[in-house]
Amino acid sequence: MNFDYIVVGAGFAGATIAERVANKLNKKVLVIDKRDNIGGNMYDYIDENGILVHKYGPHLFHTNLENVYNYLKEFGDWFFYEHRVLGKVNGKIVPIPFNITSIEKSFDKEKADKLIGILKKEFGTEKKIPILELRKYPDKDINELAEYIYENVFLYYTMKQWGQTPDEIDPNVTNRVPVFVSKDDRYFQDKYQFMPKSGYTKIFEKMLDSENIEVRLGVDAKEVLNVKDNIIYFEGQEFKGTVIYTGAIDEFFDYEYGSLPYRSLEFEFETINKEYFQPVGTVNYPTKEDKFTRITEFKHMTMEKAKIPKTTIMREYPCAYDRKSDKANIPYYPIVNDENMKLYNKYVEKASKIPNFYLIGRLAQYKYFNMDLVINEALKLFEKIEKEV
Repeated sequence: MNFDYIVVGAGFAGATIAERVANKLNKKVLVIDKRDNIGGNMYDYIDENGILVHKYGPHLFHTNLENVYNYLKEFGDWFFYEHRVLGKVNGKIVPIPFNITSIEKSFDKEKADKLIGILKKEFGTEKKIPILELRKYPDKDINELAEYIYENVFLYYTMKQWGQTPDEIDPNVTNRVPVFVSKDDRYFQDKYQFMPKSGYTKIFEKMLDSENIEVRLGVDAKEVLNVKDNIIYFEGQEFKGTVIYTGAIDEFFDYEYGSLPYRSLEFEFETINKEYFQPVGTVNYPTKEDKFTRITEFKHMTMEKAKIPKTTIMREYPCAYDRKSDKANIPYYPIVNDENMKLYNKYVEKASKIPNFYLIGRLAQYKYFNMDLVINEALKLFEKIEKEV
């Protein structure tokens, strides 16, 4: 097969653009990925207990983007699922994000009623207030509540997750940790919240199932692609088609300007000999003593109404990314700040000089995208490509 497009990466960014180009433009597409599986971090499989688990951490589909929802529906059946998270706070299990129910469980009735009344008066109901904003509020009682949440829910969880103090973290990240003036205990309030009935891997299989697409796994892009004088060579020959790159941009350019910082994760799976281990899919552990941040129990989120006597849980340990290590060598979360963005933009400038070369996805764009935004970015890129063809 002679290829018109080469897509590096078989996650949602790569699979979406490959599917659109192959099926809408009738172009030949090669998809390569250094892993031995498609799906990127979304890869899931049936474990020895018969439970559908996510190898690289839990992934929940939620979006307000109707175009993304409608697009994914083409590739499999989904079931309605609203994710709920609890947190172990001072020995009590409370909803996360911290909400009205959390306040009622954490304080005596008189104090809880007073705090809830003030929050409703000052901010209104069904409002989310970032914890760092709440800490700056002048009201004494609100400030006391904010400090309690900051110390017991936010501080150590955030430090474990990012290896930084909250003040050092990009506000776009900290804004994801609000106090919710509501009894709505859903972790997301998006219009569309679903999980794939047969898992994400099956979705990717259908996306990439085209006579115009060839998939090669276990192939490092650096082994087959290189750039010289702004010309891309594939397997030693000049490639005159289009390359869409979804991996880490610093890796593609051999870290010429230095390595971009990321956070990584390590996972510990365990079989529990009972039907369920915890009441919801995710329980957070925001204390300093627990080195992991959360425990995921996959049956809650992947096995709709399944009756299996055992259950699989996964403890999640954030850690520093080290590309040279045997562990923690997967870049999960870009660490976005001014210094790192300056470094990233140097790579973008270098990439912009290469004709028909596009960057798409969390790693290539160095942004903390949820999966729906990654798909939306890929769909927008396809629209641009379609107009240029």
